[in-house]
Amino acid sequence: MQQTIQADTGWRIWWKLTRPHTLTAAFAPVFLGTMIALTNGNINFPLFFAMLIASIFIQMATNMFNEYYDFKRGLDTEQSIGIGGTIVRNGVKPKTVLNLAFILYGISVLIGIYICMETSWWLAVVGLISMAIGYFYTGGPYPIAYTPFGELVSGVVMGMLLILIAFYIQTLTVTTEAILLSVPSMLLVGGIMMANNIRDIEGDTKGGRRTLAILVNRSNAITILMLFFIISYVWIIGMVLFGHLTPWALLVFLSIKKPATAINVFRKNKNPLLVNPAMKNTAITNTLFGLLLGIGILLGHLI
Repeated sequence: MQQTIQADTGWRIWWKLTRPHTLTAAFAPVFLGTMIALTNGNINFPLFFAMLIASIFIQMATNMFNEYYDFKRGLDTEQSIGIGGTIVRNGVKPKTVLNLAFILYGISVLIGIYICMETSWWLAVVGLISMAIGYFYTGGPYPIAYTPFGELVSGVVMGMLLILIAFYIQTLTVTTEAILLSVPSMLLVGGIMMANNIRDIEGDTKGGRRTLAILVNRSNAITILMLFFIISYVWIIGMVLFGHLTPWALLVFLSIKKPATAINVFRKNKNPLLVNPAMKNTAITNTLFGLLLGIGILLGHLI
């Protein structure tokens, strides 16, 4: 039975275009990287906010590139689930979406110049590579999102790399401890992409994508997502046991109900509309985990 999805109106059109549930993938790593840096000295708050705004804008732009190129390739229709919908349901011109994405990239470049002036121009290289990956995630002749490497690339760039950049701009160095602490974020951001691909597995198969979820099948993809969650929490236990973190880091377990709910919803439902709560809980897991770990690191440093 075909389901009808109502078009959005007013500000909701533009808000949905940003795909707000994915923006936590930009916020949580920057916050966490900054809290890790706090244990090494004082925090430069202008740099923190600059990094946060630039990261969120780049994530928004990446989402808009996604919507534009999925529309251009004919993958999005009025019945598609989970997309921003501004083009296929709300009548926004594709060129407008693309131009907005480039405007956000332009603003991010200006912010990036400020960050480089205050820290190191080597960050310009890293930033430009990250932005290129954001564009080619769904743009170009061979989009990353259409391959089995979407989770890996998004996890490394939007999870691990964001933490390390946020840490670096505060300390002008990258430590082994910072790298180790970025691993759960890498897995959880990759998990957001995996959850998206699990939900869209039927449509992506018809559209010719070869995502990891398609290659391993839906059941195994859910198991992989569950392993992402399990490893993230066990990783923190290990770092506490080996003395890299104080027991305050175990605050992350306050968020454990969210990933458990996400996996349960995915196991029970296949309808894309019915599994949307699993998508939401996966994104919330990333947010809560990063916030709670950052708070735990802060408390461990202060107390």
